[in-house]
Formats: sequence, C-alpha cells, structure tokens
Amino acid sequence: MNTKEIIELTQKYVMNTYNRFPIAIVKGKGARVWDAEGKEYLDFVAGIAVCSLGHCNEEIVSAIISQSQKLMHISNLYYIEPQAELAKILVENSCGDKVFFCNSGAEANEAAIKLARKYGKIYGGPSKYEIVTAYKSFHGRTLATLTATGQTKYQKGFEPLLPGFKYIPFNDISALYESINENTCAVLLEPIQGEGGVYVAEKEFLKKARELCDKYNALLIFDEVQCGLGRTGKFLAYQHFDVEPDIFTLAKALGGGFPIGAMVAKEKPASVFSPGDHASTFGGNPLACSSGIASINYLFKNGLIENANRVGNYFKQKLIELSKTFSFIKEVRGLGLMLGLELSINGKIIVEKCQEKGLLINCIGENILRFLPPLIITENEIDEAIYILREVFKEV
Repeated sequence: MNTKEIIELTQKYVMNTYNRFPIAIVKGKGARVWDAEGKEYLDFVAGIAVCSLGHCNEEIVSAIISQSQKLMHISNLYYIEPQAELAKILVENSCGDKVFFCNSGAEANEAAIKLARKYGKIYGGPSKYEIVTAYKSFHGRTLATLTATGQTKYQKGFEPLLPGFKYIPFNDISALYESINENTCAVLLEPIQGEGGVYVAEKEFLKKARELCDKYNALLIFDEVQCGLGRTGKFLAYQHFDVEPDIFTLAKALGGGFPIGAMVAKEKPASVFSPGDHASTFGGNPLACSSGIASINYLFKNGLIENANRVGNYFKQKLIELSKTFSFIKEVRGLGLMLGLELSINGKIIVEKCQEKGLLINCIGENILRFLPPLIITENEIDEAIYILREVFKEV
C-alpha cells in the first residue's frame, strides 16, 4: 500500500487518539527508517526512546525468532526460564532485589503505585496512602498513572481522579518538606522528566526526597521508563545522582522494540506482595523476556552506554553552538542522548520542516524539541542532524 491508502485505512478503522504526521513508516534499519514511498529518514525519535539499539537490531531479531520457535507464551502459573534470567540481569545491575514484569511503562507504574499503597497500609495503617508526584511529570495513561501525572491536560475529561495524590514543583525542596508526612506512602519522581520537557532533577532535590522518605517510612519510586537503560550515559539514570530508590520502573527500551515493562523493588517493599495481589497475563512472557535479555546484553557488550555519554555530550555541545546563532533557542538541557531544546517560537513547524528534509524529531508542549536517537548513533549522524536543523532554523 502507498501512504494515502494506509492513511485512509487507518482513519476508517483505527480510533482517533493520536495526532499523526502524514507519512507511513514501513521499514527501519539502524538509525534510519523508510516510508511507504521509499523516502529515507534519520530517526531521532526512535519510537519515543524504545528502539535504543536501532531498528531491527539483528541480535534482537535473532532472539525473537529463536524463542518464537520454542515457546511464545505460557501462563505465569508456571516457571519461565527467560523471565528468571532477565530478572537476574536487572537485579545484578541495579539496587533492586525482585522484579515484576508487565507490558508497558504505565503498567509498571501502576504496579509500583499498588505496591506502595499496600506497603503503606502494612507499615503505617489505613491513612498511609498518599503519593507525592511532581508537576510536569508523566507516568502513564491508566486511571491511577494518569492521576499521578502532574499535567492537567492529560487528565481533562477523565475525572473524578483517584484520591490521595499530591503534586509539587519539580526540584522544589521546600515543597517536599510541606508535602511529605506520616500519611505519605511514596514519592514518585522521574530523574529526568521526559514528556514534561526534558527537565533534569537536581541532585539535592532527589537526596532530600530520599531523606524524607526514610524519615516517614515512605517509598522512593523512580520512573525510569524513558530515561533508564543507558539513555543518559548510565545504565540507570538514578546512578547520576548518588540516590537509590526503593522501587524503579522500566519499559520502552527494555525489549529493544518488543513490548515489555518491569517494576524493580528492594526486598522490603517487594515482600509485601503475595500471590493474588497483582498479576499480568502477558507479563514476563518468554518472547518479551528473550528480547529483553538480548537487548541488555547488546547494550553492555557493545559499549552503548558509554556511546550515549560520549555522543550525547557531542550532540549537546553542537546544540549549544546552534543556540549562539539563533536567538529563539532559549535553553539546551538533558543528559546523554535524552536532550531538549526549548524555543521561544512554536516547534511544530520545525518538526515538519525537518521531516521534509529527512530528519524525524519530536516536539513536546508547543516549543520544546526533544531528541531521543538510538544509542547506536554516531557523531557523523549527529552532524547530519545538526546540518538539517541549521538549515531549517534559517528558514523560520
């Protein structure tokens, strides 16, 4: 089918829940994708931080083929070898002790919220159920994670929301003191806010959150769905801040393009879940976990975390150089290959013009360009993207 036919078919049969660009991507390899007419694009969105190893990574594809020929799905009524192996890898490379597998970031955060609520009831009684999150956060689209998300634009029309959530300004230490008390069961934060605008947490803010959670026996939860798994130049983003969470959540890049999510917890909070408290039919299925194993092994084996740090610094410096030329660039921020460019003009036209020139980027809000290229990206490909950005900036 050509693009026009794909668009018509989609509009006829698929619910209208996305603002889509008028192109249909049909093939991907490495950091590049092709549309139905064969036009090539350099992809600096990577499925919104999902395809961190590039599109159709050969080792991921091989793992999926191999596992699909043995066993694609079996119920969690039985023990599943790839699930246990992936959990071991995550625990051995983090502060966590136990893993719950699901299918998405929203599900991982939903599991964390449920675990925190039960923990609060056990260790603090019926009134210990409040969860503190930050304005401009994003934690998912389920009713609980939508409530946790500190952006009213996502919540509008879905009220009444879940009770027991408080919101504070990100990086506001005084607000932490005002909001955390004996009724708090958890503080849920992104070390780097992704959908909110690529805002990096200040080290003292996260340290103070840790101290206050310890004081009130509340759980510190880090949402690393977007910023985890090598994207920032560390395996996990919390490792930049010298602060360990009690729970952290993962998804997006975990399966190298295949859907999988995980909640990772330390032993004490993990132990409050017992059989029947939470479940997921597809969570931790053999196919998804095999993808996860291959993905993390590739990440470490090929030095992609170091590449994200090195090339991310190179990219950030190039964006800073652009900011000296174009006065409408207000700020460059982010870590590793999770970068944001805040503008004083509308960013949608920039995205569209870049797309015309063969570069896929993303705009969040109205004026923040977000860059999430695959972690295999090279300096030459950064230069290619910068050239296109510069040409587009000259036109606006």
